[in-house]
Amino acid sequence: MQQSSKKVINAWAMYDWANSAYNLVITSTVFPAYYESITGDGNPLTTDRVRFLGYDFVNSSLYNYALAFAFLVVAIISPLLSSIADTRGNKKSFMGFFLTMGSIACCTLFFFNKETLWIGLLSTIIACIGYWASLVFYNSYLPEIAPYEERDRVSAKGFAYGYVGSVILQLICFLFILKPDWFGIKDGSFAPRLSFLLVGFWWFGFAQIPLKRLPVYRPHNIDPRKSAITNGYRELQKVWHELKQLPSLRRFLASFFFYDISVQTVMLVAALYGTSELQIPTTNLIVSIVLIQLVAIPGAFLISKLSQLIGNIPALMVCVVAWIGLCIGGYLLPTGDINKFYALAVGIGFIMGGIQSLSRSTYSKLMPQTKDTTSFFSFFDVTEKIAIVIGTFLFGLITQFTGSQRTSVLVLIAFFVIGLLLLLYTLQAQRSRPLASETLEVEKNLTA
Repeated sequence: MQQSSKKVINAWAMYDWANSAYNLVITSTVFPAYYESITGDGNPLTTDRVRFLGYDFVNSSLYNYALAFAFLVVAIISPLLSSIADTRGNKKSFMGFFLTMGSIACCTLFFFNKETLWIGLLSTIIACIGYWASLVFYNSYLPEIAPYEERDRVSAKGFAYGYVGSVILQLICFLFILKPDWFGIKDGSFAPRLSFLLVGFWWFGFAQIPLKRLPVYRPHNIDPRKSAITNGYRELQKVWHELKQLPSLRRFLASFFFYDISVQTVMLVAALYGTSELQIPTTNLIVSIVLIQLVAIPGAFLISKLSQLIGNIPALMVCVVAWIGLCIGGYLLPTGDINKFYALAVGIGFIMGGIQSLSRSTYSKLMPQTKDTTSFFSFFDVTEKIAIVIGTFLFGLITQFTGSQRTSVLVLIAFFVIGLLLLLYTLQAQRSRPLASETLEVEKNLTA
């Protein structure tokens, strides 16, 4: 497969720069804090509840349910859309559509206030769908633009771009939020709502770079007598049949499913956990979020280096063990202990970028040489989205019934342990059983 120039690889990484602002400002920092203030009663000793569609919910649980619904939608639509994109050669168009939809939804969060909860939830769902659906098309470019031996590094580069870009916009947003008088802002809700607007413009604006420079592919495997959906479904069937012939890839997806349940849930609920469960002041929470993003940059590259020394799957096992320790630390962390919270944030930041980057590149290495990269990555994407649906829903459900997010953390630890055991099984199975001829060299590298 022909590989691309450094210019194209840098343009590809710029999409991480563009969309990570959503992941940081909307998912992790400003929006969760704003949502908590809009839907809470301001009393840390009570459980905040909100009424929506005629039912009472714990406010954090309702937010988790909304995210779970969005991820479920992505899990349902992405496989068929991906296979259509492969047959039509138009995955860049799909990527552009979803990133535009997501960025517009971020802008509409500007109108979210106490009287318009439905706008906040609906925009959150649409933005989430736009972000995650665009990623399956974006991720599928990795095996097409990067040589096999460079995929860990290129994947890490994308995440590093994302951390830098998101921190820059985050700091701009913090200026408006923490120093509103500098800009003549008197309405306390205006600064966070302006942040949501800025995320939409940032995401859409910088995404034009990869949309301009990423390659366009010719349609293939199309029956002109049949519709795009029929051709796409046929392509999906073909890729599913190929996937069944790759046992190592299936085993990896199973392990990824379980440990990613916890990874993604931690990333999605960390800010709410810090504010509502640990009672960390907003200023200190902001500092910890910036720490996480900055530490994640060297973390992504160093874990990529670790994979070169011991192999991808053993490196992932090291990451999962570290995550288990961090979750235990988060469960035991005393309420209001800011210094220990900072230490926890540094640990999460270092491991967070590494395990995401390495999971993506490991999957791309296990894939066969194929033109159907988007369809193959749709299975990776669906695995991730179903994991997020289960993780966020269970976290919200357990919190709803127990009134404590700490109990939910115990469930996340259990998923990490299952993922670790499956990674170990994958490693042992690869070393003890003959491998299919088409993936022999790949798996030798992965389990070196």
